[in-house]
Amino acid sequence: MPRRPSRLVAPFVLALLTAPAALGQETPAGHPPISDPPIAAPAPRETPPQARRERPAREQGAQKSEQGGERGRPQDSARDPTPDSATRHRLSLPGRDLAFAATAGSVRLRDEAGEAEADIAYIYYRLDVAEAAQRPVVFFFNGGPGAASAWLQLGAAGPWRVSMTGPDGGPPAPSDPPTLLPNAETWLDFADLVFLDPVGTGWSRLAKRDEGLRKRFYSVEGDARSVARAMRQILTKHERLASPKYLVGESYGGVRGPKVAHLLATEQGVGLSGLALVSPLFDMRDFGGSSLLQFAMTLPSMAAVARAAKRPVTRADLADVERYAASDFLVDLLRGPADLAATDRLAARVAELTGLDPGETRRLNGRLSVSEFRRAFDRAQGRVLGRYDASVKGYDPFPDSAFARFPDPSSDALLAPLTSAITELTTRRLGWTPQGPYRLLSDEVNRAWDWGRGVNPPESLTQLREILALDPRLRLHVAHGLFDLATPYFASQILLAQLPDFGRGRISLAVHPGGHMFYSREDGRRALRADMEAMTKR
Repeated sequence: MPRRPSRLVAPFVLALLTAPAALGQETPAGHPPISDPPIAAPAPRETPPQARRERPAREQGAQKSEQGGERGRPQDSARDPTPDSATRHRLSLPGRDLAFAATAGSVRLRDEAGEAEADIAYIYYRLDVAEAAQRPVVFFFNGGPGAASAWLQLGAAGPWRVSMTGPDGGPPAPSDPPTLLPNAETWLDFADLVFLDPVGTGWSRLAKRDEGLRKRFYSVEGDARSVARAMRQILTKHERLASPKYLVGESYGGVRGPKVAHLLATEQGVGLSGLALVSPLFDMRDFGGSSLLQFAMTLPSMAAVARAAKRPVTRADLADVERYAASDFLVDLLRGPADLAATDRLAARVAELTGLDPGETRRLNGRLSVSEFRRAFDRAQGRVLGRYDASVKGYDPFPDSAFARFPDPSSDALLAPLTSAITELTTRRLGWTPQGPYRLLSDEVNRAWDWGRGVNPPESLTQLREILALDPRLRLHVAHGLFDLATPYFASQILLAQLPDFGRGRISLAVHPGGHMFYSREDGRRALRADMEAMTKR
């Protein structure tokens, strides 16, 4: 077993990396005028735009290796990355105006021999303030695996957002206009923001065709290590190593996030002040297969959907369901179908809580899967429920089929408007034009993902325990949506309750009306912003 690094690694390496760079302050470069003057101000006339642009990333990389040492440019076969673009903007929001700089670009990851491995794309927003180095920096990534950060940028925290509901307030549709709106709930007021896309998502790509490289980056551990390396490079590049640093991950980000936090502290010399996980998945063990816990973990969210169809519902309204799911439900479930009385009780209570026909729940022995519930809840009307937000309904294209063959009305309909909007934002407003399409949700990455070959499914609770033990000041905030059937809130509630006492006081759990992307609702977006602002000011 390799020797663990000393807990002094992070602050010691940080001091080396930030002296004397941390004494300076980044001055954002300008950008040629674009056709949106209320949002992006043109560069001053007396200064040629070309002179005000940042040095391309490829020139920066020619002087220093990834580890910071002097090195000549490696002669590898990788294509040069698109030079970074830096622009300035002013945004008018209710009660305030925000002036800020934006950098859209990439950092190149190299191996120990200096050979290019991957280009990690990111967008960095920095508010115009005198003491930039003292402001918090928040990094964002989504999940998947294979999801890009546009979900969080355009849905929750960025300067601009896209409506994630239809024009009439109903379910979204692919044809919804990809209009960029000023985001009154942006986090830029209290922190600078970095939206990062792991390899294979967004515009992040492997630097060359190499099957071994692809397998390493498309894996649980390789992915986490590449994200940690990219974060450290971005912090170094923009002279923000001395700033308070926070990390936000969504969905599969619940597996990636704690692993990245641990790697940053133990391998990259970077300590986080806080970790926020949005609709996270912590442990793959109980989300499929023969696990009985999966039925208990999803039951409160199914009950929330049934009750919300009749009246507004909050988490407090589900206290009885949570008690049942953690007690009598499990007792009868463990007795098995051989115990007819237990199975009858189980089926009857599940039918009562979920609104399904008792005959249906009895046929299933009270074991109600997510796919069964989504199709059965409104089968009479030929409607199906969203997996990511089960309060959203859509039409079943094959209602006469014995198989579940339908898109997710709560998420699939967002792919087109979000992809168009992030492409418009990056290439026109921010002036960065990388090659190839933006991959909002990559099936290629998801299909190729290496989940590991051990007997234990991927999980991050191990790294979460370790980083909470290592850093007594690190705080964790977990936020969920009531109607999320992909990563139900009750699963996180159960798993977080198993953590040792030394970390529990620094952990908060919030559950909001909404689904996986509960921030698509204004109340959820406001609540998440308030919780994160409070975390950064503690």
